[in-house]
Amino acid sequence: MIFIFSGTTFLVATLLTFIVLTTYSRTHTPSPTVKVIVASTTPNFLQSETSIRVTVENANDEGSLIPIQGVVFEYIAVTDSCGPHFEGECVAVRGGPGTDYPVISRLRNGQVLKIDGKVERDGATWYKIVFDEWLRYPERVAEDWYVISDYVEILLDEGDKTTEAISVATTTKRIIVDRSKQKLSAYDGETLFMETSISTGLELTPTPRGTFTVFKKTPSRYMQGPLPGIDAQDYYDLPGVPWNLYFTEQGAVIHGAFWHDSFGSPYSHGCVNLDPELAHKLYEWTPLGTKVVVED
Repeated sequence: MIFIFSGTTFLVATLLTFIVLTTYSRTHTPSPTVKVIVASTTPNFLQSETSIRVTVENANDEGSLIPIQGVVFEYIAVTDSCGPHFEGECVAVRGGPGTDYPVISRLRNGQVLKIDGKVERDGATWYKIVFDEWLRYPERVAEDWYVISDYVEILLDEGDKTTEAISVATTTKRIIVDRSKQKLSAYDGETLFMETSISTGLELTPTPRGTFTVFKKTPSRYMQGPLPGIDAQDYYDLPGVPWNLYFTEQGAVIHGAFWHDSFGSPYSHGCVNLDPELAHKLYEWTPLGTKVVVED
């Protein structure tokens, strides 16, 4: 019995194998050799559909081609709210599914948050936000978070992806971060995909120089400070940081920044900030294993 996996799960492959063996054994002895092979992967918007071909050795047909959908999670992207400096009317986060619940936070355009269900009440749809990641200061999320659907868009994504969990194909893509010019350039071979202004780390928290690899991707991250070993007064609390590409184990990330628009000047705690819409495009374009070069 031979299993060849890429981009699907052991559970699905095992189930398919069991079905084939059970059906085949009714008319054939001994049991056949079954091959479960990923035939193709077709990328869609924030999703991927994988085709599994199930074949039986020495059988006359070519097997069955079965499309399966990868596991995805629901997120919301804030699209109709206030700007980075809270200019305009901000979308309210409430402690329950209704305007009669207290406002516990406000969201800005560009934030991306994971949701865990929805509630229909008084003709409105409310999404429940969930923070199921590790938090440095979990006590800051002491209440439930609900957001009305009127000002957000639903996104589907596989969630966290890492090189430990997913086999990484060789890629010709690379991202160049120029600290002196505060520019990011993304190439596929010699073809330029994107060039944009960014914000790298401040003097006391510089973005590290060197050559790295994107080893983790996640559409949403809750970033909190102060960080250990850095100014204890440097408080920040940023739920829903969007479109994260991790390139160092110490926490350097390329991501969207919804809380400032000072791109072209250093601003961060060591990450590489760019406009959220451009960060989304870069996130979709960048596979795990992409080279990141940070230079002056």
